[in-house]
Amino acid sequence: MRTSRVSQETARIADALSSSKLKETRRSIVNGLPSSDDALDATEGAGKRDAPSAPPSTAGSLGKRKRVGASISTPKVNDEKAGFVRRSSRKAPKLESDDIKREIKPKAVRPPKRINGPNGALIVDPPSNWEKVYDITAAMRKRVLAPVDTMGCENLAEETRSPRDRRLQTLVALMLSSQTKDTVTAVAMKNLQGSLPGGFCLEGLLEVEPEELNLLIGKVGFHNNKTKFIKAAAVILRDQFGGEIPDTIEGLISLPGVGPKMAYLCMSAAWGRDEGIGVDVHVHRITNLWGWHKTSTPEQTRAELEAWLPREKWHAINHLLVGFGQTICLPIGRRCGECDLAKEKLCPSAAAGSPAKRRVKKEIVIKVDALEDGVVVKAEDVVVQEDVGIKVEMEVETGLVHDGLAEDVQSTPGADAAPSARE
Repeated sequence: MRTSRVSQETARIADALSSSKLKETRRSIVNGLPSSDDALDATEGAGKRDAPSAPPSTAGSLGKRKRVGASISTPKVNDEKAGFVRRSSRKAPKLESDDIKREIKPKAVRPPKRINGPNGALIVDPPSNWEKVYDITAAMRKRVLAPVDTMGCENLAEETRSPRDRRLQTLVALMLSSQTKDTVTAVAMKNLQGSLPGGFCLEGLLEVEPEELNLLIGKVGFHNNKTKFIKAAAVILRDQFGGEIPDTIEGLISLPGVGPKMAYLCMSAAWGRDEGIGVDVHVHRITNLWGWHKTSTPEQTRAELEAWLPREKWHAINHLLVGFGQTICLPIGRRCGECDLAKEKLCPSAAAGSPAKRRVKKEIVIKVDALEDGVVVKAEDVVVQEDVGIKVEMEVETGLVHDGLAEDVQSTPGADAAPSARE
């Protein structure tokens, strides 16, 4: 019976593999490849998957022998066992445990908007929540006594003098208050009221010698320049204004040592007319902290506020913010932990932190006794728990208030409040 071609080729393959078994085993060891048994299993498996492909054979009728193990894939390396960690290009999902609770920051205040009105006039839209901020600040001011409440310039004039003299004293108090604490200004005013010849009036300012005037106001800031300004202003009032202070902003600014802030405050306190907002460092600083505007000078702040603030609040806002800046929103070391605006998230500049610790204040009771050969000043310090600062009480029976009085008050650090110096 004739043998088929397939049977003949199968017999040749078996003979070739049996004769070269030892040779293939040695070659696999040298080359790091699987042995011939593994190669045979791989070849048989490949033959079962791909029937048409020709199996490897020796040289002869089968042609060039295919290299054993060439079709065997390299085993995969387990990355986890080898110490490598594969990371996905996508971000890992955020776990609930990773959430950090953060304090909600105050929302930024919308500054005033300038829009065109129906007739083409420019209308300024006030900042957001300004009325709420104003009302809360006014409520805080009622709880804490500030120096400006009792020793402000509008409270220092003598009530027993004529209206003309009271207006003059208000103007001089404003001139002395520049770069000076209210407590020191009040003492200087008391010195003038008790020491000028003929009392604190225009004639007394004209008659007093510059050296003596400088001595009376020697504890205020820049007292040398202020002495020159007061003497020069007294001459101008006598020669150009008939002995009365000017009743216009232009006239007040024409006086030496009087700027726009003093002029607007004097018009309001002395003449009872609110023709502008008196903007000092407290008003300028606090309104910028609130985000009502971004200005670099008090005059720019005044223009911004007058553009939208109701006119009935022009006089009150200075007194409101000066006291607020003296007690809570201090220039250095703001007490944001005690401020209701910070608690209500209405101040974008509020600083996080615990409330400031209360400090023990001193109550200074100062008495002046008149003697035949001079004046003796007696000062008694009493430690009290005061929330409003240092309380200064002065009882002047007669004679000159000694310079040591002003020195004692000025040398006391952190003076935040005091009752009226006219007591």
